[in-house]
Amino acid sequence: MTNSSELLAQARINHKRLLELPPAIRPKTPAEAYVVQDGLVDQLLAHYGGNVIGYKVACTNVTAQRQLNVDAPFCGRLLSAFFFDGPAQVDASKFFMRVVEAEFAFEMERDLPPTAAQRSRDEIAAAVKGVVPAIEIVDSRFDDWTTIGAGSLIADNACNAAWVKGALVTDWQAFDLAAQAVRVTVNGKVLREGSGCNVLGHPLNALEWLVNSLSARGLGLKAGQYVTTGVTTEVYMGERGDRITADFGPVGSVDLEFV
Repeated sequence: MTNSSELLAQARINHKRLLELPPAIRPKTPAEAYVVQDGLVDQLLAHYGGNVIGYKVACTNVTAQRQLNVDAPFCGRLLSAFFFDGPAQVDASKFFMRVVEAEFAFEMERDLPPTAAQRSRDEIAAAVKGVVPAIEIVDSRFDDWTTIGAGSLIADNACNAAWVKGALVTDWQAFDLAAQAVRVTVNGKVLREGSGCNVLGHPLNALEWLVNSLSARGLGLKAGQYVTTGVTTEVYMGERGDRITADFGPVGSVDLEFV
């Protein structure tokens, strides 16, 4: 019998949508869902090549949690095969939906291996090299991602489809990321506004959650990896021809065009 990882990998590779994962192989707990995600990532790496370049944190925003019917954050992997340096032109036809999320991301300077005790936010911040303005493109292999449930969303690599990053800012501690305004401009018009406080109160809180969540699973972050921390505004559903800028003020901006 085909397992869930294989079903999700083939859905992505063949650009086919799924109604749901069959009940007999559907993950019933977050732990089971992450095992499926592990298998999916292995198959995507085998097919597309490349490597894991970091992690995405999903549902760090209360609005996103309500939309997807979940009550806590979860995470997925960022893969080099679906990574773009901004400004980026991205083929709109590669996605079922083009959910654009303006996000603060961190690049790690030092390894943070798993530990028995929880790491503090200050300890984690000290391992950060800098902040990166980023856009995550979210997509789902499921027909209705808002009702499918957290287990299936986690299994589907937390709905990550692609990731676009801007320039690294190393003096990031000079900025109040929670208070920093974020604007999403589409074809010259500001269509979404928010701030870093929409990400669990502060983007570093999302990073802290990820580090300790990974540690509980025996995993850690490595120097050079990225963590994108979740959407700072309401999402924008992109269309072919859209020219999109996510502007993080003095932290920088990142540009994306769907072609």
